[in-house]
Amino acid sequence: QVQVLESGGGLVQAGGSLRLSCTTSGLTFDDYAMGWFRQTPGKEREGVACITRNGDITWYEDSVKGRFTISRDNAKNILYLQMNSLKPEDTAMYYCASDVPFSPIGGVRVGDVVHWGQGTQVTVSS
Repeated sequence: QVQVLESGGGLVQAGGSLRLSCTTSGLTFDDYAMGWFRQTPGKEREGVACITRNGDITWYEDSVKGRFTISRDNAKNILYLQMNSLKPEDTAMYYCASDVPFSPIGGVRVGDVVHWGQGTQVTVSS
């Protein structure tokens, strides 16, 4: 059975930073492209950032470019999302996902994602 587990969410002030982490079980970690997604009440889930198996190619949603960095440490089997210069608009439930087909220019379709975590809440106060 597959599990995807996120951690690191919390409450921060605007302009602050937060780092999310994700691990998987039941999967060979570096066999899969992975990604981070977010969702707020009443809105559709959207892709935030994606990364290839070995970390050589990434994609970012436009609003987080230059502020967020996705990375992975395959030796430790951990996926990260470093979030800097956080804004209240970044407030959302953030989801880690494994087996995430994406294009570095076209992004990702939520419906194509295979394995989801349960989410970790990020709240940015003004």
